[in-house]
Amino acid sequence: MESVGVSSRLCFILCVFFSAYFFAGVRSSSAELQILNAERRVDLSSHIIRVSLTLKVENIGTTPASELLLAFPPKQVDHLAWIQAAAVTGKRKKKTFLPLDVKPSTGPDGPNGTKHYSVTLVNKLGSGESVTLEVLYVLTHSLEPFPVEISQAESQLVYYHDSALVLSPYPIKSQETSFRTPTSRVESFTRLEPTDRSGTELKYGPYEDRPSYSFNPILLHFENNNPFAVVEELVREIEISHWGNLQVTEHYKLAHAGARQKGGFSRVDYQSRQHFGSSASFKHLLAELPLRVHSVYYRDDIGNISSSRLLIGSKKSELLIEPRYPLFGGWKATFVIGYGVPIQDFLFESADGARYLNYSFGCPFAETVVDKLTIKVCSTTKSNIVQ
Repeated sequence: MESVGVSSRLCFILCVFFSAYFFAGVRSSSAELQILNAERRVDLSSHIIRVSLTLKVENIGTTPASELLLAFPPKQVDHLAWIQAAAVTGKRKKKTFLPLDVKPSTGPDGPNGTKHYSVTLVNKLGSGESVTLEVLYVLTHSLEPFPVEISQAESQLVYYHDSALVLSPYPIKSQETSFRTPTSRVESFTRLEPTDRSGTELKYGPYEDRPSYSFNPILLHFENNNPFAVVEELVREIEISHWGNLQVTEHYKLAHAGARQKGGFSRVDYQSRQHFGSSASFKHLLAELPLRVHSVYYRDDIGNISSSRLLIGSKKSELLIEPRYPLFGGWKATFVIGYGVPIQDFLFESADGARYLNYSFGCPFAETVVDKLTIKVCSTTKSNIVQ
């Protein structure tokens, strides 16, 4: 029994030593960099949140740095739809942007489950050197309607949770964060010093000399009547014909993800209030289609829908559709869009004789979120389908 006790104590000491060494290593690697200045701009004018982050990073260590980490709260990572980063050189009109590789970090999480993304630098950052980065990322499903139910005539109000401070694994010498709302109607916001509000802009900061992983939660409650258009499921079928045509059929399950509609619907009241722009509903969607599109149709389970307009220009084609009824919060609609395009615009042949299809992956509708996307590709000469 005594030998077991000694072994257990030894194991415990080794575990404590390893943990202390491990986390010390994380802190020391993080301390090699510091952010001289951070400017974050959060655009809340849509239900799709766009964040622009400018960082001036300095290497205060003795060894060159080949990467740096971006930090996100766990809830934001769950709703992170897109992210990119670029190194900036030059000033004003002579600025150039060098794209950088961004991917989820394989290292340990930070405090409170903070997640990291790794940005790989093209040129290593030497001791005493600095670099300016532009980071852009998009968040979806991050606005919370409150009240959760509204009448047809009411404006939609939403909550947005964030931090007045930029979350970072590195200390930040100076920083500020600004939020832009769709309108000047802001019901409430967390007041910190310094805070400045003017029109549709709310600014927190500047704040000086904040340590790594600083976080100061804030809550904004504001008006947002923009369309909360969410495609719950999109199935795109691409049929390759060897007679020179590419036929595309897209099946949509569309929903309004805003505050749920309560009470009955009055078309008379709806039409009378359209000019005031206070309704949280939407009745139009705009899609950008390929340039040389033809044979376009728009229909649902009932049949063809005539309330659509196709504009073919010299640089792009746009399809404006109108569902059979306006969509309020919680309402849904299903429909199908189909069209043809010349096969030579999208199907190419490589030097070894193999053919490959180069076609847009995303949804053609502007300001929409797609929860589930399935793409099926088939050929008129073969029965197999690639999905």
